[in-house]
Order: sequence, then C-alpha cells, then structure tokens
Amino acid sequence: MHKKTKKIPRIGFFAVAHGKYFSQFENLCGKLHKYHDDLAALIKENEIELIDYGFAVDYDSTVGILNKIQSTNPDVVFCNMVTYATSSLFAPIIRNVSAPVVLLALQPLPGMDYTYASTEMQLENDNVCSVPEFIGVAERLGKRVADVVIGTLYDDGEAKKEIAEWCGIARVLSGLKNARFALIGHVLEAMYDMHADPTAVSAAFGIHVPLLEMEDIIRCRERVSENETAAMIEQIKKEFDMPDPKNDPVTSKLTDEDLASAAKTAAALEAFVAEHNLDGLAYYYEGLEGSEHRKIIESIIVGNSLLIAGGVAMCGEYDIKTCVAMKIMDLFGIGGSFAEFHPFDFNGNFILMGHDGPHHIKIADSKPILRSLKKFHGKPGSGASVEFKLREGPITILGITQKYDGKFKFVIGEGYSKKGDIPPTGNTNTRAFFEPNARDFVKKWVMEGPTHHYALGVGHHAGTLNKIAGVLNIESVIVKT
Repeated sequence: MHKKTKKIPRIGFFAVAHGKYFSQFENLCGKLHKYHDDLAALIKENEIELIDYGFAVDYDSTVGILNKIQSTNPDVVFCNMVTYATSSLFAPIIRNVSAPVVLLALQPLPGMDYTYASTEMQLENDNVCSVPEFIGVAERLGKRVADVVIGTLYDDGEAKKEIAEWCGIARVLSGLKNARFALIGHVLEAMYDMHADPTAVSAAFGIHVPLLEMEDIIRCRERVSENETAAMIEQIKKEFDMPDPKNDPVTSKLTDEDLASAAKTAAALEAFVAEHNLDGLAYYYEGLEGSEHRKIIESIIVGNSLLIAGGVAMCGEYDIKTCVAMKIMDLFGIGGSFAEFHPFDFNGNFILMGHDGPHHIKIADSKPILRSLKKFHGKPGSGASVEFKLREGPITILGITQKYDGKFKFVIGEGYSKKGDIPPTGNTNTRAFFEPNARDFVKKWVMEGPTHHYALGVGHHAGTLNKIAGVLNIESVIVKT
C-alpha cells in the first residue's frame, strides 16, 4: 500500500519575562529557565520538531527571536508566559509572524503556600498576569492570538491535551502547506455546488492545484506488469472481504475480471500519485464505452480507497473542496471518508450517511467489503465497489462550502455511529445519530448552505476543526440543535 510520507510539523517556542526582575531576584532566572525546559520536554512528547528560540526579556532579544521565527518558518508558535512581561516584548512578534501564536500560561504550583509566600514565589507563578495585556495589544494591532492554554505545568491532563491538540493542528497546517491536490476531468454534469476556482482553493489553503489528464493515468496503467497486478490482487484480498451478494440485484460477488482490473488500476494509481507527488485528487470522468478512459474509471475505486488509507485524499465527482476536508481529517488522524446524506430512518431516529466511490478503510468497523456492481447508479459503467460502515462511536463531519462572495466556509457537526444493518448496495453507509434527533440536525445543517458532500471522521473534534478554520481565516459554524 502506498503511504504518503508524513511531514513533521515544526513548533516555534519562546519565553517572555520582564528583564528587570532578574537583577532584583537572583534565583528567579535559573528557576524560570528550568520551567521553560520542563515545558519544552512536555511539548516534545508529541510528534513534532521543537525549535526553542530562548527568552525575550528586552527589545533586542525580542527582535532576535522574531528574526529566527521568520527564518525557520514554523507551523505554530508557542509563547511561554513564564512570568509577567510587558506587551512591548510581544508586539513585534504578533505583528510580523504569519503562523498562529498560542500563549501557554502554565504555572509551576497549583497554588502558593501562603504561609511562606514571597514576591519571588508570586513572580514564578505569575504566568497568566500579562495574558490580557498580550491579547489586548494583538487586537489593537489588528492581529489575533490563536489560543491561550491556562493551567499548571505539572500533572495537568487538560493542559497536555490542549497542547497536543495544537501540535495536531500544526500537523494539519504543515500537511496543507504547498500540498498538491490534482483535478482530473470535470464536474458531474449539473452539480453546480461542486465547482471551485483552483486559484481560490490555493489562496485559502496554501495548496497547489495541478490540472492533470486521464492520459497520465493511462500511461501508468500501460506500464503495470503482470507480476505487479498479481501482487496487488493479493494485497486487496488481505484488505477486503468479498462475500456473496444479498438482495440488491445491482450487486454480485466480486468477479475475477473486476478484481484483476481493479488491481491493475490500483498499481497504476500508486505510480501516478508518486510521479506527480500528489496529496489529493478530485476526479470525474466518463469516457466512451470500451475506451481505456472508461476502463480506468470503472476500476478506480479500490485503488483510491487504498491510497486514502495511505494518506492521499481521493475524492469522486470532482469535489476538491471535500477532498481538502478529507485531507484535513486525515492529517489530524481521524479518518476522512467521502460522504453525503442517504435516507432517514425516522423509526430509529438516525440517518444513513455514505457514498459510492473510495473511502477511508482505516476507520471501518470491520474488514470492508468488495462487490461487483452491474451498474454505477447515476453514472456510466460497472465494476468493483467498496462497501463498509464507520466503526461505532463518536463521529465528526466537516463540509467545506463557498458563499456568495466566493469565500469558503466550514460547516461542522458531531454525532454518533451505531451498529446495525446497512443496505448491501456495494456503497458505504453508516447509521448516524444526532442529538436530540437526526431530523432537526439535518435541517440546521442544510440551512447553512453546505456543499452536497462532506468528510466523515471518527471522534468528536468540532472544536479543533473550528480552530483550524480560524487559523486559515475561514468562516466556520458548528451545527448544534
């Protein structure tokens, strides 16, 4: 299985302190540096590269740190509020740094022993003192502090969770930076909501959108050997179940012909993705019956599902907006499967969510199923298709849409996947439950003007996705009932 090489996010880290304290309290400097080193060790527990710029204690040291930040280009910057500091030490940085800046106000003691409390002890624990001042000066400069983490430096699970969340956000930002999301083909005829200007996508997400051709895949497929196809067949057999058909007359047991064709195309897609260094692909193509173009489109679903599991977002119907949403979820480690709303079950108070085409098989509740479809409903062709449902538990959905002014908007929701029968149609379906009921949730969702599709992931992460939207300067709404 092709696996996209993971980029290690880069975290910038510096501390601020009122420099005059150090000449007044001889032990304070050493203690604050120890606390800074301890916080650095805590941050490094996440899969990140930490760049420690040291202490800003006066104007010259602040400018030095700013120059280092600009030269190292971190994905997120942590400002360690080790004690009180004047906002003059922060203003040059927040004014000139493009990465999101998060204030960390983590005091060493959960509470001072007031019997022995001293001015020096208070200064050691004055981490939150200048937080209002820093955020206030950022507002006056027309800038924004991305977040503040408040708590204790030691044994604070909530603070560690918030720091880990921002390390995850850094992973998303790093993964999007200069990523390549290709387009092939055209929008499914008449789906106006699928259209997106590649330049607008590039401007909003910092990605490049190469426009490729079906012939690029055809050339890769022509080079696939019989041995490569055989090896891919064995891999597919390990990843998927291939049961007998059920009641849907459109489906049948996966045929040897469809399996071989899917395997050959899967091998071609791995070569194609590597050749063009792709992080994502949104496609829709029909092609003449019997043509090489049609053969690829009929057999593309299995290989694309394997690629999604390997970190390359693959999305049908030319929906690059949802392709980006899928990639954001994957970078954060929560999946990201292509989905839309299917029929309600008003008796059971849930709605089915899924789609035809490729899906993120790593978040399936069991081994995904391959079936042969005699027809792809609403589209030309036939062939192997993927069927599964998400594993049981909390789920998050992320839609990326465009408004009248052309700007993008995140539409986010949280619900639950629960076990139960799904239609054996060769397509993905998940029983999705929302509080207090699916009807009210879906009504509020659609009234936000979403795109037809969305990305479907595991866990509850609406708050994190909302923060990512804020960092990208994109409007966001969390749909609640």
